[in-house]
Amino acid sequence: QVQLVESGGGLVQAGGSLRLSCAASGRALSSYNAAWFRQAPGKEREFVAVITWSGGSRNYADSVKGRFTISRDNDKNTMYLQMDSLKPEDTAVYYCEAASHQYGRSPSQYDYWGQGTQVTVSS
Repeated sequence: QVQLVESGGGLVQAGGSLRLSCAASGRALSSYNAAWFRQAPGKEREFVAVITWSGGSRNYADSVKGRFTISRDNDKNTMYLQMDSLKPEDTAVYYCEAASHQYGRSPSQYDYWGQGTQVTVSS
C-alpha cells in the first residue's frame, strides 16, 4: 500500500499562485497513476488533473486547463500541482489520489488518497 500526504495549501489572493505537493510513502509512487481532485463545501469531489505513472501523459479539467500544471518526480516520490491565476472558485480541499491501473476522472477509479490540503482564494 501507499500512503499519501498533501501539503502546500493556504490562503492566497485571486490571481496568485500556489504549489501543492503530494508525498508518497510505503511504496514507490512510480507504481501508480496519480491525480488531484478537489471538494468545495456542499459539493461533490471533482476531478482536477491526472498524470500517468511515467509522467508521459496528463489530462486536465476544462476549468483549470491553462492555469494548473500537474507533474511528478518519481525519484522524490512526490507529485505536484502548480496552480497559477487562481480564482475564488478554486477554493476547496485538494486531494491527491493514486491508482494501480486506472487513469480516469472519477474518484471511484482510485485506490488511495490523502487527507487533503485546504486552498482558499480571496477575491
